[in-house]
Amino acid sequence: MCSTLFHVPTHLFGVPLFGFGILLALLVIATAVWAARSLKREGGLQDVLVGLPVLALLAGAIFVLPWVFPDGFPIRGYGVMLIAAGVSGLALAYVRMRQAGLNPDLLFSLAFWMFVAGIVGGRVFYVIEYWEPLYAPLPPHKAFIEALKYAKGGLVVYGALFGATLAFLWFVRRHRLPTLAMADLVAPSLVVGLAFGRIGCLLNGCCFGGVADVHWAVTFPQEGSLGFSPPYSAQVAGGEFYGMHLAEKEEQVKVLQILPDSAAATAGIEVGDVVERLAGAKATNEQVVAEVLSTALAKERSLPVKIEGKPEVVLPARALPPRSLGVHPTQLYSAINAGLLAWLLWSYYPFRRRDGEVFALLITIYPVARFLLERIRIDESSFMGTGLSISQNVSLVLLAAAVALWIFLSRQPRERRFDPAAAEFSPA
Repeated sequence: MCSTLFHVPTHLFGVPLFGFGILLALLVIATAVWAARSLKREGGLQDVLVGLPVLALLAGAIFVLPWVFPDGFPIRGYGVMLIAAGVSGLALAYVRMRQAGLNPDLLFSLAFWMFVAGIVGGRVFYVIEYWEPLYAPLPPHKAFIEALKYAKGGLVVYGALFGATLAFLWFVRRHRLPTLAMADLVAPSLVVGLAFGRIGCLLNGCCFGGVADVHWAVTFPQEGSLGFSPPYSAQVAGGEFYGMHLAEKEEQVKVLQILPDSAAATAGIEVGDVVERLAGAKATNEQVVAEVLSTALAKERSLPVKIEGKPEVVLPARALPPRSLGVHPTQLYSAINAGLLAWLLWSYYPFRRRDGEVFALLITIYPVARFLLERIRIDESSFMGTGLSISQNVSLVLLAAAVALWIFLSRQPRERRFDPAAAEFSPA
């Protein structure tokens, strides 16, 4: 885990980086070059007019940053990996667009809007999913500010995919490009970007797996950029340091896991037990449980536990350990999965029989892999009483959409709009 890589100083060789400084000058130059290139093609003026407000916001951020971070702007590992995701995806799509005879300038405009919409969609999905535990307890203005801090982690893949898809559909419709052919072209870019994004999750400490007794299990430090690191905080709140995993199920707090040779196992606590009280407090929900467990660990107190239908037991006091228990590195599992899927889609592209098959392959394989990965992740709870996480529910919906798309494609003639052997395609 390395949530903050380094800090950018406010000055470089005595020259300010922010405000009326080096970064603003570079932004002005880059904007001028981009605008000049855009205006040379049809529809470029509208691209410039749409993009200028975003660039103006970026310029405003350059002015504000010195006041927000007077000691230097922190470069987050997660943010760096997001940039790497964008660059790698852009590189793959650039090669395919050149092979298809398309103007690469179209790619940069498409990538910009998909990247921005993906970040927004992923963040909105994350805030909705974790609103109750992370944002609801905060005052409205603080909740809003925390919701904007995407670079510290907190993007949901399906939200990002939904946002990027909306931007993609708007763009191809506006430029009168073939939708399915373009979807095939950008499909490998989406998942190679996901591979880098998951490495960012590892650096940030989010999207972690459950406690694991395997040689490749990873541990996380006690402290993160916002207090406890995410896995450590989850283990404090869930009772793992006492040898059990507690969670709210069917409006009851239940024992979902018992670690071998732990204090909980020695005390006779079993999987499926319903917790009535912890340290005298009624275990009504996960928030109460987390507060009681955090206090007991912080003050090194013993923990009385009352299980429904059993006599009360007392777990011995223990101090907060310096690192978390070992967990499945689901971030690396996801990164490897995404990397292999990107390779498969890239390799299959020349052999596709119809436009849309590469994208259909993407939304067939990824939901299955994501559904299985969710079974060893513990950072997502059941959605609407289904017993499945929200991502697993979305995976099922996406898989159904994949079936429908394959049926639709099977009824289409064999046609590839971007076949290098065919005539060059020129968008209107």
